[in-house]
Amino acid sequence: MRLTSFIAALSVAAAAFLPPLARAGEGHDHGEATPAAAGPALPRFAAVSETFELVGVLNGKQITLYLDRAADNTPVPDAQIEIELAGTKLKAEKHEDAYEVVLAAEPEPGVLPITATVTAGADTDLLAGELDLHERAHADESAHVHSWREYAGWAAGAVAALVVLIVVGRRVAASRQTSVGAAA
Repeated sequence: MRLTSFIAALSVAAAAFLPPLARAGEGHDHGEATPAAAGPALPRFAAVSETFELVGVLNGKQITLYLDRAADNTPVPDAQIEIELAGTKLKAEKHEDAYEVVLAAEPEPGVLPITATVTAGADTDLLAGELDLHERAHADESAHVHSWREYAGWAAGAVAALVVLIVVGRRVAASRQTSVGAAA
């Protein structure tokens, strides 16, 4: 009888430590959740002047460049862009709404200085920025996220182990009392 009351008290205590499930009531849901990013973002750089804003996104050996006017953020459709990346000069080619540059090889991790010469109509400007590349191993380390089911599994295992220890401890204590009582 005492064992069942102890197990009941233990299960109530365990339930007190489990987090409650939160549910939105009627009219309090926020519709479809926005999808989370699936992986790390691609490395990028920005270079800004009084006339232009240039953003570059590195994907392997390809750099996609987005060029806008700084005053009103409108895209610049017909520009000549020449970038210098770590001492190598490359000319960008126009592709749809962006410009592209293909490198000879993927850049090594580190901070790479970038200088861009932009000519659009009568406007010419020199923009400077830095491309900060980190090793991918560090980005993958923080990708593992624990779910509540994982924590619940560990909690259930801990409670089961505790119950087994208590039952075994009581049987050992009971066997010692009967053997001590038999000798007296």
